Amino acid sequence: MQLISRTAEYALRAILWLLQEPARSQTARQIAAGTRTPPDYTLKVLQLLTKAGLVRSQRGLGGGFQFASDPAKVSVLEVINAVDPLERILACPLGLKEHAHKLCPLHRGMDDVAAQMEATFAQSKLVDLLNTDSASVPLGIKLKPGKPAAPTGR
Repeated sequence: MQLISRTAEYALRAILWLLQEPARSQTARQIAAGTRTPPDYTLKVLQLLTKAGLVRSQRGLGGGFQFASDPAKVSVLEVINAVDPLERILACPLGLKEHAHKLCPLHRGMDDVAAQMEATFAQSKLVDLLNTDSASVPLGIKLKPGKPAAPTGR
C-alpha cells in the first residue's frame, strides 16, 4: 500500500540525504546514488524542491544542491506538498449530484483518514526523522557514519 506518491518519497529521501551534510553541495547523481533513486527522476524532484525553496541549487564547478532551511522547522508535509500535494476529497469523486454538498459515508471516512495523515505529516519535522532511537533507517537511507544525525538550523 502506498500512502504517498513515489515522487514524495524520493523528495523525502533526497532531503534526508542532504541533511546529513548540510554545508556540502551534492550533485543530483550523488544524491540519486546515496538514496538509491533514478538519477533523472531525482533531478526532477530536486528541481521541484528548489522551486519550493526547500533546496537551493548552484550551477557550475563545485555546484549542486543543498538543503535551504531549518530541519527543525520544516515538516514532512511541506516536503510532500512541494512535489506532489496530498489530495483531499472535497466533492464526490463519482460526480453524483445527490452528493454535491455532502460526501457519502465512505468518501467522508476516506477524507477523514486523509485529514489525519495530513495532520501527522504536518506535526512531523524533518529533524524528527533523523533523531530516532529506532533500528529502522528513515526511508531506507543509510546514514553516513560519523555524521551528525541532528543537523542544526541556519
